[in-house]
Amino acid sequence: MISQKAKYAFKALAELAERKGDSVQIEEIASEAAVPRKFLEHILLDLKRAGIVASRRGRAGGYVIIKRPEDITIGNVLRAIDGPIAPLPCISRTAYRRCTDCADEKTCFVRRLFADTYSAQLLLLEGTTLAEALRDPETISKGPAIAGPDREMVPAE
Repeated sequence: MISQKAKYAFKALAELAERKGDSVQIEEIASEAAVPRKFLEHILLDLKRAGIVASRRGRAGGYVIIKRPEDITIGNVLRAIDGPIAPLPCISRTAYRRCTDCADEKTCFVRRLFADTYSAQLLLLEGTTLAEALRDPETISKGPAIAGPDREMVPAE
């Protein structure tokens, strides 16, 4: 589950992407995206540190998206806001750390349990860009179907 902070970050980025490089004042972003202003300040600072947005000073100042939406993946944003997205540190591609309670990674049951599902999830997170999500909201809103051996197909929510 993504954090509320990440959810707000995506809403703010959608607002900024629609402005196509124009500066937008934080009050306007907060209002349009329905994000609390104080919380938005912290989010935009995280996105600025990640090189996704920039701030401009002055009367026409505000925030502007500086990376092309085609170059911003869902994974980029999640990492910028929430940090590593891997369920276990030993399978993280950006923040690898050996688990302290694991004697052997090659035979670790928990690592094997999550490695393949994380790889599949990562393909989607790194393969879906902000531009794609903004271009085709119908596809994104339906999401992939979830099914199992003894389950009927249920749309993801």
